[in-house]
Amino acid sequence: QVFLKEGEQMTVHDMLKAICVASGNDASVAMAEHLYGSESAFVEQMNKKAAQLGMKDTTFQNCTGLPTEGHVTSANDIALMSRELILKHPAIKEYTTIWMDTLRGGAFQLANTNKLIYYYSGATGLKTGSTDKALFCLSATAQRDNMELIAVVLGSPTSVLRFETAKNLLNYGFANYTMQEIKPSEAIPPVVVNLGKVSTVQPVPANESRMLMDKSKVSNMRTSITVVDSVTAPVEQGQKLGEMVVYLDDQPYQTIPLVAKEEIPRLGFFDIYRNL
Repeated sequence: QVFLKEGEQMTVHDMLKAICVASGNDASVAMAEHLYGSESAFVEQMNKKAAQLGMKDTTFQNCTGLPTEGHVTSANDIALMSRELILKHPAIKEYTTIWMDTLRGGAFQLANTNKLIYYYSGATGLKTGSTDKALFCLSATAQRDNMELIAVVLGSPTSVLRFETAKNLLNYGFANYTMQEIKPSEAIPPVVVNLGKVSTVQPVPANESRMLMDKSKVSNMRTSITVVDSVTAPVEQGQKLGEMVVYLDDQPYQTIPLVAKEEIPRLGFFDIYRNL
């Protein structure tokens, strides 16, 4: 805890530091009460969000993680929750990467309970936890070369072991996997546009796509492209014209829509007349 006193005021910024850096349970409760009026109302929202994320093993009974009957989760669910946090709320890393800081104008010292922040290259967070029943736990996140990994360790008998275990998991992930950019292995042919002010339109992938891949299998990746022979104007930008199937070891792995790169207006009556 950070020893909040009744009536004390603290900014949300400092509250988040207290929660993320120092595991301030009192700060967690104060924030819950501030947001939803009571801890129980906040916990109700926590359980709703857990259900939305598919956290099937999780039931929250409080907002701190302190032991109480029926308060349970799993490593997989912690990973789902961590993924949602770093993808949808990346500003959290501003707090989870703090090594040392202070509150109350420098009067109260903070030190990050996640020691990986200090010595693991690319560490971005995320959160430690420990109780007599759960033992030493950690959701560790790290990013290298545009790939971010999550390693979850629960029930470790010692604090040191949880960090070493998480480090080994992250090391394995970075050593063996890569985020491979998906590019067509052949040129994508243009599509004929009937009655269009331009005679063809270029299909392009609907979005930039990367996929997690075993480094040893990168050379086994190929793509197959299928596009329509023609389309009748008007053509909308982003209109689907085909698809690109990504194969890994000759097995379909991912399908990416191919869409019109630009809008193609339809020829008007006088345009057609002039072209006769």
